[in-house]
Amino acid sequence: MCVRLRTMNRLVIMLVAALWTLAPAGAWALEFSADQITRINGRSHKANIYYRDEMWRLEHQALGPVNVTIVRKDKRVMWLLLSRMKHFKTVPYDPEQAPQVSERIEGEVAREEIGSETLDGHPTTLYQVTVRRGSREEVYYQWLATDIKFPLKLAKKDGSWVVEYRHVKLRRLSDYLFQLPVNFQPLEEFDQKPKAGQEGRAM
Repeated sequence: MCVRLRTMNRLVIMLVAALWTLAPAGAWALEFSADQITRINGRSHKANIYYRDEMWRLEHQALGPVNVTIVRKDKRVMWLLLSRMKHFKTVPYDPEQAPQVSERIEGEVAREEIGSETLDGHPTTLYQVTVRRGSREEVYYQWLATDIKFPLKLAKKDGSWVVEYRHVKLRRLSDYLFQLPVNFQPLEEFDQKPKAGQEGRAM
């Protein structure tokens, strides 16, 4: 019986290793949902974020005309949804808006471990990270969750900018989250329509 169990265990390990080797690279892309809290110069903004490597969706909790932003890095566009009006506005993709959700920060030139802390139930390692952007350097603190390998918090050293993720769930997301609703109309069409009483006026 022991021999049979050992043989079965070896077969299971070999099968898992084979599946891991054969899986396509895209199968392990980062995909998650979370609550996102951003603080800039003392002002907070909260949103629900749904993220897949080349696209993400922000459902804003603040009152305002735009209550959903869909970013499609693959299409180089951002869609601003005005749900009450069932309209959307298309604007060019802005790389500055990309969430910093990888272990390494773009432009990173130095990293120093300075402590540990528990955030939102996850053990984290606290790093001081130096980033070079053009000719200037910026210093950040990063709280990297060691159990899920995810940066739960990132803050500029001077405290002027902080982004934090809570209730992070690494899971597959539906494609519809990153698509335009079928019944929404582009706002540009309404901008271009002549105002009432202006039709037929001489130029």
